[in-house]
Amino acid sequence: MDLVGIPHTSRPCVPLNETATSTAPRLTVLVPTRNEREVVPLLLDALSPEFAALDAEILFVDDSDDDTPAVAAARAARCPLPVRLLHRPPGQRAGGLSGAVIAGARYALGTWVLVMDADLQHPPEAAAALARTALGHDADVVVGTRRAGTGSSGGLDGVTRSLVSSGSALLAKAFFPRRLATVTDPMSGLFAFRTDRVDLDRLNPLGFKILLEILVRHPSARVAEVAYTFAPRAAGRSNASLREGITYLRHLARLRRNQQPGSRAGALGRLLAFGLIGLSGIGVNTAALWLFHDVLNAPPLWGAALATQVSTAWNFALIELLVYRATTHGTRTGRGIRFFAMNNLLLLGRLPVLAWLIGLGLGVLTANALTLVLLFVLRFLFSDRLIYRAGREDREDTRRDPVRTLVDPGAPVGTPSAARGGHKRSQYLPHRYDIAGRVTIASQVRLPELEFFRAQWVAPGECDIAVRVGDIGRRGPHPRAGLTELTRSEPGRPASLRYEEQLGRLGANFRVDLGHPLSVEVSPLLARSPHVVYTNIIEALLRFVVVPRGWMLLHSACLDFDGTGVMLSALTDTGKTATVLRLLREHGGRFLSDDMTLVDAAGHAVCFPKPLTISAHTLRAVSADDLTAKEWFKLSAQSRLHSREGRSFALALARLNLPIMSINALTQLLVPPPKYAVDRLVPCTIGTTTEVSDLFVIERGAPGIGDMPYEEAVRRLLGNTEDAYGFPPFRYLAPALTIDGLDHPRLRVREREILAGFLSGIRVRTLASDCFGWADEIPALLGRERLDGIPLPDGHRPEQPHWDWQFDSPLALSGGTRTPRAGGPP
Repeated sequence: MDLVGIPHTSRPCVPLNETATSTAPRLTVLVPTRNEREVVPLLLDALSPEFAALDAEILFVDDSDDDTPAVAAARAARCPLPVRLLHRPPGQRAGGLSGAVIAGARYALGTWVLVMDADLQHPPEAAAALARTALGHDADVVVGTRRAGTGSSGGLDGVTRSLVSSGSALLAKAFFPRRLATVTDPMSGLFAFRTDRVDLDRLNPLGFKILLEILVRHPSARVAEVAYTFAPRAAGRSNASLREGITYLRHLARLRRNQQPGSRAGALGRLLAFGLIGLSGIGVNTAALWLFHDVLNAPPLWGAALATQVSTAWNFALIELLVYRATTHGTRTGRGIRFFAMNNLLLLGRLPVLAWLIGLGLGVLTANALTLVLLFVLRFLFSDRLIYRAGREDREDTRRDPVRTLVDPGAPVGTPSAARGGHKRSQYLPHRYDIAGRVTIASQVRLPELEFFRAQWVAPGECDIAVRVGDIGRRGPHPRAGLTELTRSEPGRPASLRYEEQLGRLGANFRVDLGHPLSVEVSPLLARSPHVVYTNIIEALLRFVVVPRGWMLLHSACLDFDGTGVMLSALTDTGKTATVLRLLREHGGRFLSDDMTLVDAAGHAVCFPKPLTISAHTLRAVSADDLTAKEWFKLSAQSRLHSREGRSFALALARLNLPIMSINALTQLLVPPPKYAVDRLVPCTIGTTTEVSDLFVIERGAPGIGDMPYEEAVRRLLGNTEDAYGFPPFRYLAPALTIDGLDHPRLRVREREILAGFLSGIRVRTLASDCFGWADEIPALLGRERLDGIPLPDGHRPEQPHWDWQFDSPLALSGGTRTPRAGGPP
């Protein structure tokens, strides 16, 4: 079959075997070729077994002047994978290898395009590992790296090629330090990208380095890396040359010139204005400190803290008036709260330095002014990027992912921290929990959220999740947080995930071994903040552990009124908790959950009564007589910090290169979240199970109500559940999980099936209110006769109900139809 010379315009993309159809696969393996007749047959033979289990096609983009297309066609006839060929005749080969990749990507049928060389220096098994990562992870670009983990560039021809390759990568990172911060090998030729996340019309590359072009021109793309070993060339010769090196330098210069000078000039202008206002603020701060310290005789550090509040108010007023007067980001009150929070957080770091400078003999006013100057840049960056988000609309690079994600198939899984030279610690697990008979946990860290499920009879050796404290990660600090996935197990060892932040072993790090039981090891800092351990790690694992067992952890509140289950779902911090408290106080009923509910495909709900978190807007619904005066005072401050404003500020911080879990752990250690058992806030009883008949999706907005279509209900509730897991590091942890043989995509499919079955017999309605009035509307909608029969509690705290876990055999899911049983859930 001779394809050389076929006009490009008449048959642009030719199927080479009968398997090639127009049916869209998930993945297109794109292989540029140029006079590589010797290696193409070897490549097809090697790719077939590696990609047989993947929904993939192979697309050759050929710039050859020999019979490479005919050789490819002859061998493709025996290939089980679909194979197509795009031949570019002379005169239509603009852009070299990069141009070939762009031309092929336009004809790719897959939702992912994987680019690799034909000469087998990109091993097919490494390409397949990269493809599995791409199809299973929440990333837009996946890069094969030779410069991280167990990756190696040993297949390069000689020392000179190795030096040139390393120097080129360093030069690229020097030109684009921010955009390539999470990429160790920007010059890699082995990579994959989502077709809907890369704008081909935006690309205008020169020479070989198409990946660099994609990364620089798509700065918001989420990047993951897969370590691999660059192999020796199987046949043929390299196309690299001095001319290509000069082309690469031209390419770098052109990319750099195309950066947005306007945004940099705008930032410089804001920096100058901010500096002038800050200079006046130093004067105000110094005057206030003189008043508090010299006149009123306040201690130096107390005087500095009070002066900070005065200068913060001064700076905020001028910044609002003069620098960001046209901003539309948030409300002025919200910006003010974040501005004061930022300055007081920086104050905590400034006071020790101030005390040290005073101890050295520096005057109080001088030392105070010096610390203010030192923190000027941090204050500007926090204000510009987090509070006002200036220029965000035109600067997509601000959404860059700050965490490195590395999949390392060749790395040894490793050993527990004690065997790695960490501190010797006890292995005893004193805190044990049985969650509704579905999951058991044994832990060295007490988990207050699971106190209702406390079960000391659980045998530590037979639990589903074991939590211990250990020394995780490298000893010293490093520039970025990272999640490393070790996918190839040693004999008898499970695969492992390791999350490390910038502070070395002092930071909030953890490790998960994906065996049975799931073994979780947390750093000492995390162990001192059990709320973070539970919310950011354990609950993320629980969500997927229950799925293979036929259950879903749904973000919702659940109440039972005389045997009828009513559920509320909403985005985080909408007003669900306040609504639950009012319904219980005004109409009685039994409480099952406020935040998460265990549901199955037959419409059953099992309680998950975690302590309620009291945010600022929930505080008005609390009228508990049992709280002390001290608790009420603390609650007003705690609820503000742990409200929507506090959460949004923390999520904004997470987008910067900051140790966000460590900051979260320290914050919750200093100011614990306001969590209270429901029966301390309102008199109520706690139920165990119910069968749900009505579900309300509550939202803020113009008052209104309407039935929600079935498919929309499934989508909305999955979205609300996903929103509850929005805090790092869930988005990095979840895609790497494999539970009971199900990887993340299959777990998500199974979760959706459970939810679809659960909703199949339930009436779902949206209920909007602009005045937190859902608790007034829901009783009327359900019918007073269904609620008024429940007597209100008699003012005393009810006794803890007896919990009986003697259920029937596990539920067999039946394709989404509800089959209620007598006696409750299975």
